[in-house]
Amino acid sequence: MNIQTNRLIITKFNLNMAESVHLGSLDDDNRRFVPDEVFETVEDAAETLEFLIGYYSTGEGPQVYPVMLKDQTYIGYVQAIPLGNDWEIGYHISGAYTGQGYATEAVSAFLPEIMKKIGISSIKGVCLAENIASVKVMEHCGFEKIYEGKGSYQGQERNICKFIFRLESA
Repeated sequence: MNIQTNRLIITKFNLNMAESVHLGSLDDDNRRFVPDEVFETVEDAAETLEFLIGYYSTGEGPQVYPVMLKDQTYIGYVQAIPLGNDWEIGYHISGAYTGQGYATEAVSAFLPEIMKKIGISSIKGVCLAENIASVKVMEHCGFEKIYEGKGSYQGQERNICKFIFRLESA
């Protein structure tokens, strides 16, 4: 994976990124919306990176890639996660870099590449309804909202939005 946009690079993780991943995971939005993706120590981040890197060659399991600025500054990640027979998109941009369109830019560039790699024509997205930024990212990236209401999120009953993105036929 080596995707470049005007402002971003999406490539493979390496273990040298553990400190950046640890620090990027500690912001308030990450704790609020995806608490299972907070790494309290550099060692926790390194252990998770080692696990994720192992899936790059298989195309199975979570497919998680760093999002970096052109100067190699780590600002977040994009991911495709298998859920039964389906796949789900995920992404996070660290607090210092939000509100600048990076998530939309990263997800838009990532979708066609990862969907081709794993051989799928549609991918789902789920977020808390109160997470307006994520709702907007999915809308801007061409996802269709298919549900809004009560649902399970991080093991709790919450108000959620479900989306689907379909590749257009050639």
